[in-house]
Amino acid sequence: MAASSAVLSMSKIIKPIWGGRLATTAKPPPAKYGGRHTVTLIPGDGIGPELLNHVRELFRFSCVPVDFEVVNVCSATEDDINNAITAIRRNGVALKGNIETLHTLPASHKSRNNLLRTTLDLYANVMHCMSLPGVQTRHNNIDIMIIRENTEGEYSSLEHESVSGVVECLKIITRTNSLRIAEYAFKLAREKGRKRVTAVHKANIMKLGDGLFLQCCREVAAGYPDIAFDAMIVDNTTMQLVSKPQQFDVMVMPNLYGNVVSNVCAGLVGGPGLVPGANYGRDYAVFETATRNTGKSIADRNIANPTAMLLASCMMLDHLKLHDYATMIRNAVLTTMNETQLHTADIGGQGTTSEVVQAIMRNIQSKGPLTSEL
Repeated sequence: MAASSAVLSMSKIIKPIWGGRLATTAKPPPAKYGGRHTVTLIPGDGIGPELLNHVRELFRFSCVPVDFEVVNVCSATEDDINNAITAIRRNGVALKGNIETLHTLPASHKSRNNLLRTTLDLYANVMHCMSLPGVQTRHNNIDIMIIRENTEGEYSSLEHESVSGVVECLKIITRTNSLRIAEYAFKLAREKGRKRVTAVHKANIMKLGDGLFLQCCREVAAGYPDIAFDAMIVDNTTMQLVSKPQQFDVMVMPNLYGNVVSNVCAGLVGGPGLVPGANYGRDYAVFETATRNTGKSIADRNIANPTAMLLASCMMLDHLKLHDYATMIRNAVLTTMNETQLHTADIGGQGTTSEVVQAIMRNIQSKGPLTSEL
């Protein structure tokens, strides 16, 4: 099958709706030091450090006016994550790898990734799942925006053993946060010219918790008569995604369902190495790969797919209003993927991480001389 038949048209792919922000989310911090921005960089674990090194290499090559403040975080000590949170509060923006959560740690130990999101109130996780050029997949023409509530639900870290052998795990759903994420989803749909929002839930069983979330979505939908609204039970959603994903446009859901659905959607378009993600709050924004995998099993082997992290960095540049740099790098990533067919092993190729990044830089260089003022 020709690559062009497996994806959306290149003109649409090269201008995706990654990046940008809503009026209710963090404004980009003002540039400093002659137009340069400072961004917190959290390498994380697994493949995070090597991928973010390639981002820095590509930014230097492309003369991107961004300086990184590197903050290393491990899963064991709380001081590290507090330093990272302080740095993000100072800089307003971060680019991060995933931080491993060790299952051997006590139950009182909170995931550092989750602690960062809740402390900074990064309430909206946004993932744009699109068919990409040159990547052969079972389904074509996928174009789904997933909006995940990022601060409550089953990920509230409220669980305890009431008596020996009996564990209670609390799921928190609030009207305030449900209305907030629903409003975000509908505003985003309107700004991006989307036609329909689907709320994913399990209100048939969790009548109070998911019932509240669904009711809030319906209330917000009433204020957007130009956008169609429907609701779908989460188990049916996963079946519909793997059978006919093209039916979905914008999807909004609580935290746990968003985790599951985002991983399913990443698999539909080629895997976790291809899809970027963003976490937005009122004051801050953090960018990372959408599925938040550490990739520990392939770390330091030069075989990780850099696409998701590079596209996440482009989302960050759009957020900083460095749109020309974001477009230049994004176009080079996607054009290289389509025209050279240089792919890493996860999508059927034999290329190394370094070879892919070098090819992207050659593509950028072929467009003309680089300057710090595009």
